[in-house]
Amino acid sequence: MNDLEDIKESALRDIASASNLQELQGVRSKYLGKKGLISIALKAIKEIPPEQRKDYGKKVNELKELVEEKLKEREKELKNRELEDKLSREWLDLTIPIKGTVGSLHPITVTLERIVNIFRGMGFTVEEGPEIELEKYNFDMLNIPTDHPAREMQDTFYVNKPGYLLRTHTSPVQIRTMLKRKPPIQMIAPGKVYRRDDDPTHSPMFHQVEGLVVNEYANFRHMKYVIEEFLREFFQTNLPVRFRTSYFPFTEPSAEVDIGCVICSQEGCRVCKETGWLEVMGCGMVHPNVLEACGIDTELYQGFAFGMGVERLAMLLYGIDNIKLFYENDIRFIRQF
Repeated sequence: MNDLEDIKESALRDIASASNLQELQGVRSKYLGKKGLISIALKAIKEIPPEQRKDYGKKVNELKELVEEKLKEREKELKNRELEDKLSREWLDLTIPIKGTVGSLHPITVTLERIVNIFRGMGFTVEEGPEIELEKYNFDMLNIPTDHPAREMQDTFYVNKPGYLLRTHTSPVQIRTMLKRKPPIQMIAPGKVYRRDDDPTHSPMFHQVEGLVVNEYANFRHMKYVIEEFLREFFQTNLPVRFRTSYFPFTEPSAEVDIGCVICSQEGCRVCKETGWLEVMGCGMVHPNVLEACGIDTELYQGFAFGMGVERLAMLLYGIDNIKLFYENDIRFIRQF
């Protein structure tokens, strides 16, 4: 019993005198480690006479609990002291003027903001939706047949949960908007989309901005005007624009939109493949099946939609010939913007 009192006094003294966490860990090992004094005292119970064993065991356990409690208290004190010391040594004066290179927005961010601001100026709202999308919204309600090639695994990233995928376009945002709002609707849907493409002009992940107008008076001429005004405002020049007949399941009639090559001024170059024209987006009148799937009366309302790739427009605007440059984070490239 006298030995236990000596151990107690010694432990409390050593704990109080520990000046840092490393020293405190040494104290912990001295008393509670495998070969520590308290651990040895616990093992010695079997050597105590039977009539004293119960009292002795109780005293050893009380001693162990006391030392553990004091170690925790001292550890907390030392950690707080170390934190205060660190804060007093390591501080930053936020009033000091910045020295060195100031950061800038990524060219994709700049291009997205440019597109969004132009359409906001035309009265369009900005809508968003999930990137992991329901197949119902991504394909079915957009009048895309079940045997359409876009549904195949080589084009679409499907996730493990049945019926879900990484959206292949931002058109599902248009569906979600038509389901929750009644016409008139005039919106754009910017965001990331995913497809199994990977070459100098395509990326598995890229950005799109799609637009939708639904009201009583929407027509092809209205759509043509909106797109022409947007492109001329975006490129800040009165460039030629043409519409070519095309096909999309969710629009009818449909068209591809070309602009006069901004690289060679329509004289013919490698970028425009000597044609003088560059394809920049698709568009068309919203198919009645799509409107009806969203509960919109096609006897009263009609609409038009369009979609563009942000990287495509950024490459033309800045004269960039490889889409991968946007994602390599090469500071020499980023600093140009």
